[in-house]
Amino acid sequence: MKSHEILKSMKNLRQIWHAQSFSLSGEQRAEYDRLLALRRERVKYMYDNDMVYKGGTKQATPTK
Repeated sequence: MKSHEILKSMKNLRQIWHAQSFSLSGEQRAEYDRLLALRRERVKYMYDNDMVYKGGTKQATPTK
């Protein structure tokens, strides 16, 4: 499953969750947990392979 498909499916399940008075069925919860695990795996992969911008530290200027 591609990254954008995961995000769209997660968004859809969040909308369903909202429409169902903030509760998901067992099957929906399992699907959301599976999608969340896939998303976390993808983000971890991107961090591990330096595919994410990591802002540099702000250098302090010496005061006089």
